[in-house]
Formats: sequence, structure tokens, C-alpha cells
Amino acid sequence: MIPGGGQPDMQQLLQQAQKMQQDLAAAQEELAQTHVEGSAGGGLVKATVNGSGELQGLVIDPGAADPQDTETLADLVVAAVRDANNEAQELAQQKLGPLAQGLGGMPGMPF
Repeated sequence: MIPGGGQPDMQQLLQQAQKMQQDLAAAQEELAQTHVEGSAGGGLVKATVNGSGELQGLVIDPGAADPQDTETLADLVVAAVRDANNEAQELAQQKLGPLAQGLGGMPGMPF
């Protein structure tokens, strides 16, 4: 109930919710198309992920590929992917954070 005894305009609330949901879907699509890069070992290993955190590419400098020390190479790959995912999460928070906050208190919204 609205202060003063009036009822909320449900049609207006539904329209606002639909607009916010459309904005959220557009932002999610934009994130899926955006690529961010992470690196490790001073750039010896570079990982590229999309804004959703899906691995899109991996570049390994030949100097990082020591056949006698594959553990270090594996650690560098994991670190580069983790770095790229952190960048993707920051990007997602920037893009989706304000939209998700707006939808958070509305019934039926997945947040």
C-alpha cells in the first residue's frame, strides 16, 4: 500500500519490471560478446574469456613450455585463466550490478 491510502499502479510496475528485464538481457548479451584478457608469468601465458567467464583463447609463449617442468606451465595457465575470470567478474558487476539491484526487490525476478 502507498502512504495516503492509494494502491500502487500494477500496470506501471509491470512495465518497469519488463523494461528492467529487457535491459538486463541486453547487458548479458553484451557481456557474452565482450572479451577480456588475463595473464600470468609476466605475460608468458595469456587467457581470453568472454564477459560470462567462458574461456575463448589461450596463448602460451614458447619460452614457458619447458618439457621438464610442465607443473609450472600448468600453474601459469590456471593463474592466467583465473586472472581473466576476475576481470570478467568485475566487468559483469559494472554492467549488471545496477540492473540486478533494481530487480532484486521485485517478486518473480530471478535475483
